[in-house]
Amino acid sequence: MISPAKDIYASRSDRGAAIIARQDPVVYHGGTYASGASAGQMADFERDGFLILPEFFSEQEVAALLREVERLSTDPATRQRDEAIREPGSDAVRSIFKVHEISPVLQRLAADARLADIARQILGSEVYIHQSRANLKPGFKGKEFYWHSDFETWHVEDGMPAMRAVSCSVLLTDNRAENGPLMLVPGSHRQFISCIGETPDDHYKESLRKQEYGVPDPVSLQLLVEQGGIQSVTGKAGTVVFFDCNTMHGSNGNITPWPRANVFMVYNSMENTLGAPKFGLAPRPEFIATRKKFEAIKPLAPTSLKR
Repeated sequence: MISPAKDIYASRSDRGAAIIARQDPVVYHGGTYASGASAGQMADFERDGFLILPEFFSEQEVAALLREVERLSTDPATRQRDEAIREPGSDAVRSIFKVHEISPVLQRLAADARLADIARQILGSEVYIHQSRANLKPGFKGKEFYWHSDFETWHVEDGMPAMRAVSCSVLLTDNRAENGPLMLVPGSHRQFISCIGETPDDHYKESLRKQEYGVPDPVSLQLLVEQGGIQSVTGKAGTVVFFDCNTMHGSNGNITPWPRANVFMVYNSMENTLGAPKFGLAPRPEFIATRKKFEAIKPLAPTSLKR
């Protein structure tokens, strides 16, 4: 009898924490599948695990996107949806999920060829949206996002087979050093941190507000930071950040008067669709992890973003 293939990225099992070398490519097929970024930018992404594109969108486009996110976050009907996640200890909206389906404006953004073609180029295939959300970090009360690798959660709780997904964050407000910008650990995407702890049922109900399982142990995190350092993503509204699904990242809380907002989309390869979650966990809701309908994005001309 042939035993099942061993999970090379096993995590939250009965063993202790571990650092495991990445077995998957970072840029698939040499970055030749599509043409969205330069060869130099692809090399930067492969080396660092992320790519920062300053002022990628115009002021007019950013203004339209920010208006839409603000409309969603203040709309009473939207705020009552399961997709609207509140801040811990506050009624403030922290995230709104599945925005690429809730909002026609953000649906066009997700399919914008300027973004989709970079995702296709990195992943070496057609892509679909695994997850999308608008993130808001309001002034004075926006809480932190602790250090984590998205792939660890997506692999364990969603059954994502391989590191063949890329996140894209579109900054809709200026990200300052003071207001809790995204922090990335360069080079961390080449090491998988196997985390400790058994995943509770319906973990997503708490992890979307404050994650306690699937986070790296202090020793492993320190080793990654000693090797790669920490880069804070500061920049003007309109800046775009692509980062690998296994890049270690987090952000501080925002106690300044300056709110922070972005639209976050996860492009997954059509060759990397979800299987069953690990350990017999129930699949997370569709608004967190697409699994009912894997539909490839048809890139749209940039002019279609305008309202």
